[in-house]
Amino acid sequence: MARILVVDDEKLIVKGLKFALEQEQMEVDCAYDGEEAVALAKQADYDVILLDVMLPKLDGFGVLQHIREFSSVPIIMLTAKGEDMDKILGLEYGADDYITKPFNILEVKARIKAILRRTKNTNVEDKAKHEIVVGDMTLDLDGRRVFIKGQEVNPTAKEFDLLELLVNNPNKVYSRESLLQIVWGYEYPGDVRTVDVHIRRLREKIEPNPGEPIYVHTKWGVGYYFAK
Repeated sequence: MARILVVDDEKLIVKGLKFALEQEQMEVDCAYDGEEAVALAKQADYDVILLDVMLPKLDGFGVLQHIREFSSVPIIMLTAKGEDMDKILGLEYGADDYITKPFNILEVKARIKAILRRTKNTNVEDKAKHEIVVGDMTLDLDGRRVFIKGQEVNPTAKEFDLLELLVNNPNKVYSRESLLQIVWGYEYPGDVRTVDVHIRRLREKIEPNPGEPIYVHTKWGVGYYFAK
C-alpha cells in the first residue's frame, strides 16, 4: 500500500484528496502547515508527497528545501498560481512535478500512479544489487542511489530517472523534448525548461565542476548525453 502525505492549509482540498486517494487503496496522512509537514516527513517513509506552495508557518518552498536535506521522496507541488516562476522555483528546489490549482482529481491520481510505477518497479524481478560504476560515480539501480567517491548525493526521483536513462545509453544524444516525453511521460503538460532545470541540479550533485561536466554533456542545439 502506497503511503501519501498531503500538505495544504485548505481543509476541504485535503479532505477531497484524502478521500480520493484512499479509494485507490492508498494510505494518506495530512498536514495543514509547513512545520507539521516537515515533522511528518521526518517521522515516516512516504512514497509521494503532495505539497501546496502557500502554507502558514513555512511555505512550500521552505518545506521542500528542508525535506531535500534528508530525503529524496518524490514531491509534487500544488500551486494556485499559473505563473512559470512558481513552477521553476519548485523544480529548482528539488520538486519532481507540479500541478496548478484548480486541478482535476483524476490528473492528481494519474501523476501519483505514474511516479509510483517508476519508483516501485525497479526491483520486482531481481532483488540482487545492480550497480554501474563510471569513474568516481556509482549508481545503485535497485536502491536508486548515487554515490560520488563513496559519498551519497541524494538525487530526486526525476534526477535519478534522467541519470539512469543517460548512463544506460552512453554517448546517445537525447533532445530535451525526448527526455521530457520519456522521463515525464507524453501526458506531461510542462515544457523543455523542466529538463534544463533538472539537468542543472543533477550536475550540481554529480559533477566535480558543474560548469565543465565530465558525465552529463550538452550537445549544443541538440540535447544532452552521458560520456562514458
